[in-house]
Amino acid sequence: MSQYKAPLRDLEFVRNELLGLDSIYANNPQWSEVSNDLSSAILEECAKFCENVLAPLNSVGDKQGCTLKDGKVTTPDGFKEAYQQYIDGGWSSLDAPEEFGGQRLPKSLALAVSEMAGTANWSWSMYPGLSHGACHTITEHGTDEQKQKYLHKLTDGSWTGTMCLTEPHCGTDLGMLRTKAEPNDDGSYNISGTKIFISSGEHDMTENIVHIVIARLAGAPQGTKGISLFIVPKFNVNDDGSIGERNSLECGSLEHKMGIHGNATCVMNFDGAKGYLLGPENRGLNCMFTFMNSARIGTAMQGLAHAELSYQNSLAYAKERLQMRALSGAKAPEKAADPIIVHPDVRRMLLTQKAFSEGGRMLIYYIALFDDMSQQAKDDEEKERFENLLAILTPIAKAFMTETGFESANLGLQIFGGHGYIQEWGMEQNVRDSRISMLYEGTTGIQSLDLLGRKVIMTGGKLLQDLISPISEFCDNTTDEEMAEFINPLKTLLAEWQTLTEQIGVSAMSNPEEINAACVDYLMYSGYVLYAFLFARSAKISKAKLATGTTEQEFYDAKVYLARFYFQRLLPRTASLTLTMTSGVENLLDDAVNPF
Repeated sequence: MSQYKAPLRDLEFVRNELLGLDSIYANNPQWSEVSNDLSSAILEECAKFCENVLAPLNSVGDKQGCTLKDGKVTTPDGFKEAYQQYIDGGWSSLDAPEEFGGQRLPKSLALAVSEMAGTANWSWSMYPGLSHGACHTITEHGTDEQKQKYLHKLTDGSWTGTMCLTEPHCGTDLGMLRTKAEPNDDGSYNISGTKIFISSGEHDMTENIVHIVIARLAGAPQGTKGISLFIVPKFNVNDDGSIGERNSLECGSLEHKMGIHGNATCVMNFDGAKGYLLGPENRGLNCMFTFMNSARIGTAMQGLAHAELSYQNSLAYAKERLQMRALSGAKAPEKAADPIIVHPDVRRMLLTQKAFSEGGRMLIYYIALFDDMSQQAKDDEEKERFENLLAILTPIAKAFMTETGFESANLGLQIFGGHGYIQEWGMEQNVRDSRISMLYEGTTGIQSLDLLGRKVIMTGGKLLQDLISPISEFCDNTTDEEMAEFINPLKTLLAEWQTLTEQIGVSAMSNPEEINAACVDYLMYSGYVLYAFLFARSAKISKAKLATGTTEQEFYDAKVYLARFYFQRLLPRTASLTLTMTSGVENLLDDAVNPF
């Protein structure tokens, strides 16, 4: 069984030393009472819950899974009780508005709670996690009546939410959906159709489930321009907020999945279920992007969760497992063999896991920083700038962090050797659980098309320049010779990033398929460069701390060492990505040759 210990010291470093979130809170009247002491107390208490309650249930959920009988889903032993503890502790309402019973704390603080819960038990964390997306979507697009009817219960955790998008025949191409919405005289709609892959679609943990569903009205335009969005509760809600009669929807079956067995992934059948229009007619996909972007950041967090869990357990195992002697001579002569952590190749794998974990943590809170700052922007122009940064960073984080999270999970299994393939250690579960993350909320290919096609080329490179500018400024302001090993290669890559973008853009003018051919390599390249920037910042801060004679020398020495490892061992991957993304589309798509 895998173990979990919340990385509170590294969370504190990233949140306050690297990004200065404590200063942002202090300078915002809305959050001025959110002191570092208060934040630490919240996270320490959450860590206890995640370590002692959620983590032990991780393997339970994997082994038992969910069961469906007579239309009712039962979650694994302990899940329901853990959820009650979660809502009793107020964890579900941290960043919600006060008017709906929330605590209006910063999203970046609530994100740290999500990180710990997700790493301890990803399957369980998806139940409350999707509710946050439902809340944000109703807050952004709902009527005052809808907000009053649904947000109080979603905020306090009495109800959970889901996102109902795809159908058996359409996958990512949502323009093909067949679910229909027919208007009723009372202003509601009858929703009919089948949705698949609905996480948390049915369960026994709450009294009601609020489904956010896309469907098509009669006579609506074809494709994505004819999609509308609806609130469809499991139980209808009376005007006074009380639970009414059961709606005409049910879980038709549970998906038999490779991983995340503890979460109920449902086929949901809507048979004339009563729904309520959310946002304007035929603008449903635009509204649903509020939910989808929230879920994409959540899925990026999944990549971090699996990397961190894999690293923690691999490190503990590598310190204890005895195999072979170091080639340079015995390191533990009193033992039958040396612990495998002394071997360079094992250290390569451990440091790769650690780099992807700590790099992912820095990136996810870098994004959260802009989310917090957008809420306190002094004018529309500043707000738009922060929102643009969120827009371009979201697909990179979602795809890059899940790809590297899966790589880290695989390395964890490799470090355990044959024992990694055995269920009792939890490493094979981590691999299975992590694999879905590259498919959720748009595959790596879809995220890459969004990044290169929509966010970069269609904006004429504006969003990319907004992203690169603060990195360039950091490089220009860092003139210390001791930082040259980080700053010089980062400057080179920034210039190359822009050149590559221009080169692909020019090629796409002749053949738009060049975008599809280059996009995944381009996104991965972008992720490696962003991590390089964050590791360079980490090294700069750590070197400054070491120069003051800090009492935490070991901690900051490790930060500089990890940054150096990243620049020397992982960042060079950009060289091969440069070659592949510029090799052109013809080695993939040549009309004169049928390679299959």
